[in-house]
Amino acid sequence: MKKAFNRIGRAAVMGLSWAAVWVPVGALAGWLLVGELEPEHIGGPLYAGFCCGAIFAVVARSKGGGVALDEMSLSRSGIAGALSGLLAGVLWLIVVLLSDPPMWLFEGAVVGGLIALSAISGVGSALLARMGRNGASARPA
Repeated sequence: MKKAFNRIGRAAVMGLSWAAVWVPVGALAGWLLVGELEPEHIGGPLYAGFCCGAIFAVVARSKGGGVALDEMSLSRSGIAGALSGLLAGVLWLIVVLLSDPPMWLFEGAVVGGLIALSAISGVGSALLARMGRNGASARPA
């Protein structure tokens, strides 16, 4: 039971970490594209970053071959990130298609953006984990 809570906590921390990076990126992109900052430029990246980060933690753990994130190859972490973006995008697409008439270009751009940003975030997470591992081992005892 403790192991399950530990994994849930790690997924939540990964989701919060991704959300902390995605919110400024989304706010800046919204400001550049629209010319003003609106609530959806903060809320959208916040929820998407958290969901994609949490899904990434689960996917990386299950498809990582039992390897820790700091030992995972960058290509494998990028693929796990892209897969998390695809899964979150499909979930979002199902909700949108059930509620509104389809706007395929917009919805395809959102899912494509989630996949790309998740792949980049997956590689960044692996790089940060490696830096943390190397920094911890370089410290004097």
